[in-house]
Amino acid sequence: MTMFAARIEVSHLPGIADPQGATVERALPALGFTNVAAVHIGKTIRLVLEAPDAAAAELQVAEMCERILANPVIEHYEITVEELVEA
Repeated sequence: MTMFAARIEVSHLPGIADPQGATVERALPALGFTNVAAVHIGKTIRLVLEAPDAAAAELQVAEMCERILANPVIEHYEITVEELVEA
């Protein structure tokens, strides 16, 4: 078995309200940042797992996303899996 580092980027699907992003976008001009638009807030999840290969690791992480890490009804996720190399 090999160890893999996974990174999951979770964001709202197009058309889904992002109240946190809207709040930040409204607040930025008061702080002097008048050149900012289209603020979106998401989350990044990082984890390490053991799997026979990268494809198996990605499949397992996708299942985690569907079951608990993301809400597929309103969120989109992108997975990056990299093999950890011992130094």
